[in-house]
Amino acid sequence: MDESLRPRLRSPAKFVLVDLFTPAAALALLAGALAVQALTALPSRWVDLATGIAGLCVAMLRSRWRWLGLLLLGAAWTLLRADLALSQRLPVALEGEDLVVTGAIVGLPRVQDDSTRFDFAVKTAEKDGATVALVGVLRLSWYQHAPELQACSQWRLRLRLKRPRGMVNPGGFDFERYALEQGIVATGYVREDSDNASSGSDAVCVDRLRMRIGQDIASTLGPGPAADLLRALAFGDQHAMDEHEWAVARATGIPHLIAISGLHIALFASFGVFLVRGLWKLVPRLTLRWPAPLIEALVSLLFGTVYAMLAGFGLPTRRALVMIAALLIANLARRARAPAQGLALAAIALLAWNPLCVLSAGFWLSFVGVGWLMLCLGGSTRRRAWWRELATAQGVASLGLLPLSIWFFGQSSLIGPLANLVAVPWICFLVLPLTVLASLIVLIAPALGAPLLQVAGWAMQALWWVLERMASWPGSLWFFPEPAPWALVLAMLGALCLLLPRGVPARALGLLLLLPLLWPARAPLADGEFETYMLDVGQGLAMVVRTREHTLVYDAGARYPSGFDLGDAAVVPTLHALGITRVDRMILSHGDNDHAGGAPAILAAYPAIPVESGEPERVQVPAAQCLAGETWSWNGVVFGIVHPHLPLSERDNDRCCVIYVRSGDSELVLSGDITSAVEGEVAAALVPIAPLLVLQVPHHGSKTSSEAGFIEALRPAYALVSAGYRNHFNHPNPVVVARYAEAGANLANTAQSGFVDMRFSADAPPQIIERGRIDRHPYWRE
Repeated sequence: MDESLRPRLRSPAKFVLVDLFTPAAALALLAGALAVQALTALPSRWVDLATGIAGLCVAMLRSRWRWLGLLLLGAAWTLLRADLALSQRLPVALEGEDLVVTGAIVGLPRVQDDSTRFDFAVKTAEKDGATVALVGVLRLSWYQHAPELQACSQWRLRLRLKRPRGMVNPGGFDFERYALEQGIVATGYVREDSDNASSGSDAVCVDRLRMRIGQDIASTLGPGPAADLLRALAFGDQHAMDEHEWAVARATGIPHLIAISGLHIALFASFGVFLVRGLWKLVPRLTLRWPAPLIEALVSLLFGTVYAMLAGFGLPTRRALVMIAALLIANLARRARAPAQGLALAAIALLAWNPLCVLSAGFWLSFVGVGWLMLCLGGSTRRRAWWRELATAQGVASLGLLPLSIWFFGQSSLIGPLANLVAVPWICFLVLPLTVLASLIVLIAPALGAPLLQVAGWAMQALWWVLERMASWPGSLWFFPEPAPWALVLAMLGALCLLLPRGVPARALGLLLLLPLLWPARAPLADGEFETYMLDVGQGLAMVVRTREHTLVYDAGARYPSGFDLGDAAVVPTLHALGITRVDRMILSHGDNDHAGGAPAILAAYPAIPVESGEPERVQVPAAQCLAGETWSWNGVVFGIVHPHLPLSERDNDRCCVIYVRSGDSELVLSGDITSAVEGEVAAALVPIAPLLVLQVPHHGSKTSSEAGFIEALRPAYALVSAGYRNHFNHPNPVVVARYAEAGANLANTAQSGFVDMRFSADAPPQIIERGRIDRHPYWRE
């Protein structure tokens, strides 16, 4: 028969066994899943279905186009899963409504100074007695009179919820992406209600066991870093660590040891293999009855699964377990004739299980890290000392993952390779196994397990003593500006060049390809130009004004009793993302927490900043009194203070430090929280008023500010409001919004737009360069 007449379709079995489980197939599926993440909106499910059918048909062809088919299959599966996940979010009509929800607590509750926070898996939901459609996980806070919550306990609660929504700032954490990845469908809080009650607990609950183990560790070792770190390292209770401990971990590059990952699961799976091999040596005849590779694989998978459950079975843990299981199955089925095939099978298994795992930094760091090690060390047959192998592996991983670390976190530990050279063997072969063993013994025989747990604590304390001193070395942690996508691609190619074998010509050119990571993606400013960022800090205020060589921070956002600090979470990451290495001045308008609470965090990141405030006696950092009449010039841009005046008769909001920033006919006025009582005085002090004026709307758009006369006097071209999404103050007030609209002002509200970036120059009108929530709009962001 003529070969040209043979069907060009592969059989399904051959497609699955031959074509699908290859590195090229894994890359094609991964490319499809990754392509979806570039969309700003998801298509209809008919498009998902059509893409999947087309991809399957093309993938079955015996031609080079089958890789395009696999790419379409990966995209279709990701589109469908993303669509399903987004459709499960709380309906908009139920935001802010009281719902009665039954369900169970998942994970470990986190007791904080102002509340208890926990995740809640929904079973049923009602509104006014009628059932509503709500499934998934809720992230909740119980603020007042919270009882002692137990893991796995079932509750009937009155809740007030909203859809997942985070703050959008340069270099900031994307909570909405995180919520999509974690399956969180709403956030909210428990309403006080006499009917809030527990209805028991699950009979079998691993999280309750984890909670008890954490309490045993804390009671045995007492308060301090040793107990906190052992709970995080061994059992995934990362909330046990405080801010200082996290800062040391980041500076020394060991967060990958704290996040339960493939390293931990593989370690305990290996213990299972060693146990079985020890049994074979004791009783060799057993290998005649049971195939050794099969038993070793099953026992290692059992050990890994048990430890994953003790570590919380979180998403990174499940991802690591799926990866290891796929590798074991590949070896048993003799499908992994090379390590790359095993890695490809693991990637395919993860994408089939949950293609939204590509949203996680851990997914990319895990697979790319293992890929670099296979590429650089997998073919070596020379036997070297273990410490040289470890040092080489650390060097390869640090250099190979540097671009991804900067892309996801904006920072990199320069001492990380050295710190990990000490920390990895110490934790993996001493602290971790000893802690897990001792903790399990404590459950059965406390008198026997407590001394072992104390030894683990001493070992952890000794390592921590070393890491704290390393973290204090100058330049231990470097921050990088927010890179452009093309800079990431070039940097990955640069890392590949640098990791090529010795003797390959022009390896050093890889250093040039890494250089774009050091360049801020923003266009530089000329003399007479300035740029301002109104940051998205919820119900508060934080602004950054920069000229060509100087930077001013005006207000710092809030710090809450829970420890959440917007100075640390919003302002400092923005400064790093913009490539700002020095802050020349910080002005805190007044002493309210929503304006000045984050100041200590900013000073910790940028020491020795001169600080002024309208109420220096109320702020938590040393500050001079801000007074009207002071002016200065940076790079052709004039700054001036117009309020308050001596004598200081006003209090609270009306003591705000009000400043202007002017270049030619363009002017920015930062008014803090002033009220109508002093608006006339401020307007008079701004005369002559620039024709192209941008106003930070006083007091978040409260009805006690922005009187019609004040707006008429300033005639702002733009009015910028900093307010929280669905805030209970109803800021900005609709009457105030109407006043600005009548005056012809373009109003931008951070609650709807995220951060607002504006550029000013002497010879052009001010213009909005970017609105974070609108211009950076991946499909998961509302």
